[in-house]
Amino acid sequence: MPFGLAIQDLLTRALDKTQAPVRVACAHKEATMSSRSLLSQIIVLSNAASPRAFESFNSRKIGLALRSYAPLRCKCTASVSQAEVSDATSTPKTKKRVVSGVQPTGSVHLGNYLGAIKNWIALQELYETFFFIVDLHAITLPYDAPDLAKSTRSTAALYLACGVDTSKASVFVQSHVRAHVELMWLLSSATPLGWLNRMIQFKEKSRKVGDENVGVALLTYPVLMASDILLYQSDLVPVGEDQKQHLELTRELAERVNYIYGGRKWKKLGGRGGSIFKVPEALIPPAGARVMSLTDGLSKMSKSAPSDQSRINLLDPKDVIANKIKRCKTDSFPGLEFDNPERPECNNLLSVYQLVTGKTKEEVALECQNMNWGSFKQILTDALIDHLQPIQVRYQEITSDPGYLDSVLSEGARKASEIADTTLNNVYQAMGFLKR
Repeated sequence: MPFGLAIQDLLTRALDKTQAPVRVACAHKEATMSSRSLLSQIIVLSNAASPRAFESFNSRKIGLALRSYAPLRCKCTASVSQAEVSDATSTPKTKKRVVSGVQPTGSVHLGNYLGAIKNWIALQELYETFFFIVDLHAITLPYDAPDLAKSTRSTAALYLACGVDTSKASVFVQSHVRAHVELMWLLSSATPLGWLNRMIQFKEKSRKVGDENVGVALLTYPVLMASDILLYQSDLVPVGEDQKQHLELTRELAERVNYIYGGRKWKKLGGRGGSIFKVPEALIPPAGARVMSLTDGLSKMSKSAPSDQSRINLLDPKDVIANKIKRCKTDSFPGLEFDNPERPECNNLLSVYQLVTGKTKEEVALECQNMNWGSFKQILTDALIDHLQPIQVRYQEITSDPGYLDSVLSEGARKASEIADTTLNNVYQAMGFLKR
């Protein structure tokens, strides 16, 4: 291979992997160009380069290539920014994209709300957002089939009641966008079995229900989760600490597919080349990412916990909330404090109070440091009821108009399908399938 082409190939591979904007910096000014623009300038120079000339190629000839972007003739350097990843259609003004979802099985509880849904309200102001009800994930363990559709509608209504704005976010049902399942199958062909066997949640859940009750879907649902994320070329994914392992698998799978099928291989098949998928980043809220059980401060608040006493459901009546807080597990230490590893229940309840009141951690610590449990439980109960009552009222309004909810979900699925189908078609093309 001619030396210039060797350089071109090396740079193409490197920039195909990043596809990030390039910051051109000098002593006098800064400018930004796409990695593709930089590459095209460098290739012109590299085609005439010899191995001996390459020693001075970086400093001298890249500087020449950048001159049009930094008109002041000074000594410039270029570096690849890791902050942004964009596909062929992105522009600097395009909002980053965020996707997230909650299963419809069981009742949506305080952990779902404080750990995910409440954060969506802020995210929809900053990002392009897609929030969906992950009903396909709900069947990975034994479930009540007649209740699935009802729970799906209820969960969607709660999204809206909690403040998700359909003028800013797309809300839809996962199974209403068929690309989720199709992409999962394609990704499964590239997923090593060993990657799935190491998933901690699979091991924990399979032990609880027994091998006879474990379906293949429980093992492979991280691939479906990867499909949920990668379909929308997501930049950021809100996750709790317990989901970070699954997101890491998604990232590894995106990189694996990009390497096997993307770049010049895809371009030879008629595609645009480059990366097929964006590699998403985790977005972990600073507080409330993991709300713990009311009966065990070391266990996550969960829909699947056998005791309803362990959680506050968003639709619990006032008297039920009061009773659950009154009976929740505490300790015998004096005063109340955050971050004492010997007091997990205390830390959890103070965090819940902080989040529903909107106060800072310092304000809550100062307010509650000398309180006893009886006094604190009363103010926590009042705060929870005050916070949840508007959500419950709005929920009743939404569910009283089924046509409105149907239209929201239909429009959300339409918008989601436009993006998902583009990604899916690209994957089919890159993997060599006959065009439909």
